[in-house]
Amino acid sequence: MIAIVVSRADSASEHIGERLLDIGDWTSHEDETRPDAAGGGTYYRTEGFELREFDELHIDLSDPAAAFGGGGSGDEQDAADDPALLVFVSRHSGNTGPLLTAHVTGNFGPAEYGGEPRTLARAAPGAVSRVVDAMATHAPEGYDVGIECTHHGPTDTSVPSLFAELGSDEPQWRDPEGARAVAKAVLALEGTGPDMHGPDGRNRHVVGFGGGHYAPRFTRIVRETDWTVGHVGADWALADMGSPDANRDVIEGAFERSRADRAVIEGDRPDLVETIRDLGYRAVSETWVRAVDDRPLALVEHLEAAIEPVDEGLRFGSVDAPIAEAGGGNPADPADAADAADPAGAVTVRDLPDELLARAQGIDAEAARATVESNAVAFGTEQAGTRAAGSVALAVDDAAPGYADLVADLAAVLEAGYDEVVVDDDAVVARETAFDPALAVDRGVPEGPAFGRLASGESVEVEGETIDPAAVSTRREERFPVE
Repeated sequence: MIAIVVSRADSASEHIGERLLDIGDWTSHEDETRPDAAGGGTYYRTEGFELREFDELHIDLSDPAAAFGGGGSGDEQDAADDPALLVFVSRHSGNTGPLLTAHVTGNFGPAEYGGEPRTLARAAPGAVSRVVDAMATHAPEGYDVGIECTHHGPTDTSVPSLFAELGSDEPQWRDPEGARAVAKAVLALEGTGPDMHGPDGRNRHVVGFGGGHYAPRFTRIVRETDWTVGHVGADWALADMGSPDANRDVIEGAFERSRADRAVIEGDRPDLVETIRDLGYRAVSETWVRAVDDRPLALVEHLEAAIEPVDEGLRFGSVDAPIAEAGGGNPADPADAADAADPAGAVTVRDLPDELLARAQGIDAEAARATVESNAVAFGTEQAGTRAAGSVALAVDDAAPGYADLVADLAAVLEAGYDEVVVDDDAVVARETAFDPALAVDRGVPEGPAFGRLASGESVEVEGETIDPAAVSTRREERFPVE
């Protein structure tokens, strides 16, 4: 069940709560076990949700999850209905114009706005992503949508939580369409949980460090990839926190409470990277997130070890490599995903045919790279990822392209530069008939425009003799080993 927290001290929160009750099919109930000010009294339920009102501001509440589901009494309440996720519907205050935002809570440093200092709440990264996507769908004209950094309480929520906010000033807090957009975004969470899993069942969560309060890099990750972001420590929050090494518990808490094992870092922060590595986690780039996207993480880890890390050039092709189960695990179950993955049996890694590839790239670099991509599960690159190089991973699957297909397709790229291209068992042989300046000189052809005309296939006349291009051409053959 998803618990929705409405604060009577927040006009925008009350407004969103009214819109929620308007658009949902709710039933009202009474909880006489707790004060009306603390979520008791009249509360509301609909399929998958429970809504309760509190007198205090959200940031001052101490674990409101206790008020929901099994926290009360009555025939309708059961411990099995305890909340799995808390959503605080709230105002956003700032000088940012019409804005719908979502974020998780906690404090990397001092606690100026609720919660405990140096304490991070249990995050709901998957819910943040789904809410932001739904906000973008329902946002009225003129509203921006994004995520914020981690910057206030509460910090003691017993279940994962997030804020869904309407901002950024009185006109928006009173705007029925803005409030309705937030309400619809919250209800879009029906049937979901706090996490985002990939097809392999493993979390697609990263922690964010650095950047501004409104976190455009991390908003891009949430909006444009199959990954999402848990806690985000903006530049100012990290400055308030202090040295990463002296605050290892806070850094580790960001990973643990986000259920993440990777971080994306904005800016150059070698001390933070070292601390993250020492704690057993990994710093990756936005490029890594985009390149990996929804691919099985066990496969990605295997390929990074076998070829090279994504941040050093590994790129993924268009060929899928289904990972076989090992030991009866269920890849759709996060608890079994790591045991079920068998990436080594899904691909074979070998060297690219470097001489053939280099010649194909010399003729048409774009076509050569596309050829490798269309035949590969993954491959190494150079020159900022623009040129394939090094090794290639091919799917171990009879229905997928193999090494011979890759060679044949690269040979086809050569056809644009040669008269004849033949694929043999151990080499690609390319033949051409080309203008030979030495033969032209022997026939008395002066260097200059006549050379150019002969090279382009035109006959020339020298001292009354017609020189045909074939008479000053040589048949040449090049071999490109492929074994």
